[in-house]
Amino acid sequence: MMFQYDQDSLEAIRDGVRSLCANFDESYWREVDERKGFPEDFVDAMTEAGWLAAMIPEEYGGSGLGLAEASVILEEVNRCGGNSGTIHGQMYNMFTLMRHGSEAQRQEYLPKLASGELRLQSMAVTEPTTGTDTTKIKTTAVRQGNKYVVNGQKVWISRVQHSDLMILLARTTPLDEVKKKSLGMSIFIVDLREAIGNGLTVQPIANMVNHETNELFFDNLEIPVENLIGEEGMGFRYILDGLNAERALIAAECIGDGRWFIAKASNYARERVVFGRPIGQNQGVQFPIAQAHIDVEAADLMRWRACYEYDNGQNAGASANMAKYLSAEASWKAANACLQTHGGFGFAAEYDVERKFRETRLYQVAPISTNLILSFVAEHLLELPRSF
Repeated sequence: MMFQYDQDSLEAIRDGVRSLCANFDESYWREVDERKGFPEDFVDAMTEAGWLAAMIPEEYGGSGLGLAEASVILEEVNRCGGNSGTIHGQMYNMFTLMRHGSEAQRQEYLPKLASGELRLQSMAVTEPTTGTDTTKIKTTAVRQGNKYVVNGQKVWISRVQHSDLMILLARTTPLDEVKKKSLGMSIFIVDLREAIGNGLTVQPIANMVNHETNELFFDNLEIPVENLIGEEGMGFRYILDGLNAERALIAAECIGDGRWFIAKASNYARERVVFGRPIGQNQGVQFPIAQAHIDVEAADLMRWRACYEYDNGQNAGASANMAKYLSAEASWKAANACLQTHGGFGFAAEYDVERKFRETRLYQVAPISTNLILSFVAEHLLELPRSF
């Protein structure tokens, strides 16, 4: 069924990404992880091949593809043993600019993003004291003539050191002055090359996943008025549009992880002989792998539904959230099955299981926790009383 997508075109994308990823094998990713580095050459290669410009319209130098095609790109990177968290920001951050930016902004930035002259890898939304309660953010942007002055703090903002531009959400109208708490927030394009050291301070956060994550401090950062995206005060709605795309893409990454874990576990279970027989002959080993495969395949169907709805202008909020939930759960089950299958060897860095185990664990928490998705489904789909 695949929701009417051209399977030949999708398979061509898979083949192309796999071919590129063959130049960046698991030993490459292991080395990057060990030094907590950033895969600059991989990102450059993906940019030069046009994969990061997949969703940019052709008139701006991109391929004009949809969310479904973008999801396949990220899935295949993870399926090949890589970490598409190093490139996914550019994918979903561009949705905000493409859908809500002015024509002048699209003309200014999209061709440069397509060519690789600029990177848009970061989005600054989350704050230390608000977490996922986004409407309570305290970072402010106050207009003063032809500029906005920003003050506040953000946390868990990734890839700032490897991006030229960043999407920023800030309050332009105080919470107690708006009719709805979702109003009064605006989004801006921040030129990081000018901002860092001139009102923006970046503090790296050491963490278990190599995403180069940071805490940001804004102290009278000045942003030109023309860097406002869309209408002032409507930023929360714009951000949600991009977050639905993000959740569908993260779902695809988890599916890629899940398939990597399942293949890795199956191969090892066939080859590892204990007590005179392959361990994969034991139902206690093979059943968890089989269950993980079933879960991944089921989650994949919801991924396609979310992408189809988004690409066809439908409200994809529910499907995107459910796709992210199911895929994150499936990849985590697959990760545990893979680690258990490998036994002690699963903890050895050279097998790559522990690295991918850490990477896929992130998606139980980010970009939205599984509990928040359950709350969303309960309230908005099942019409149950709001739990918070």
